Amino acid sequence: MRLHRNVAVVILLVLVACGKSLPDLQGIDLDRWKDDKNGCQGHRIVMEPALTSELTKLKGLAEMDIIHLLGRPDQNELYKRNQKFYFYFIHAGPPCPQADSTQKRLSIRFNAMGFAKEVAIEDIN
Repeated sequence: MRLHRNVAVVILLVLVACGKSLPDLQGIDLDRWKDDKNGCQGHRIVMEPALTSELTKLKGLAEMDIIHLLGRPDQNELYKRNQKFYFYFIHAGPPCPQADSTQKRLSIRFNAMGFAKEVAIEDIN
């Protein structure tokens, strides 16, 4: 019995150690991104070109990996069949005092298994 428990622990450690590492998003200062809640400070808008070129690195990541990389979303939305959307404002979002009519946000759609299925930058009006 003791041998089985030791084998189980070793297998678990191997599985955890073989986990996929988080991607390195080139040109994006993740600390400044996280500090710029709703895009109010204007740091995210400067990172928009780099983010556009790095979008494919976000696809397929687990929900908690996205939160670890980008922080908690500015908005989220539950959808049918256990799907979920996370939104991060790139331009100053509605809660910001300087928000204007032209806004952009990063939209991440998660499937029912909790993995990013669609990642896009979208215009909102």
